[in-house]
Amino acid sequence: PAREGMFSRGPGLNLTSGQYTAPIAGYYAFTTTLHIVRREPRRKGQGCRGSRLRVLICVQSCCQQNSNLETVSQLESSGDLFTISVTGTLYLQAGQYASVFVDNVAGSPLTVQSGSDFSAVLLGV
Repeated sequence: PAREGMFSRGPGLNLTSGQYTAPIAGYYAFTTTLHIVRREPRRKGQGCRGSRLRVLICVQSCCQQNSNLETVSQLESSGDLFTISVTGTLYLQAGQYASVFVDNVAGSPLTVQSGSDFSAVLLGV
């Protein structure tokens, strides 16, 4: 954590890679909340097709399998700050990692703002 008031407890979180590595096998509750700004205005006549955004929490970077959590959101007006969250439970073996991915189907430049978060809590083995 870069500032006071934020915390990191346990050895699993790597702030450099953005990955949480499970120290032991078990069920983990994951949550991410991203604050995102769309940087490019929608052009006149451009429909809503392809203006969606997927945010995933994936195990071992395998987002195409059933070992992920996912939410999909429509991108509305450009330049506005919006928030998208994903929450759920995943089973990780000891040494496996989970991380957040943003699938920007719209292709518009996006910026993830400070204040976004990612957390993991061991629920049980």
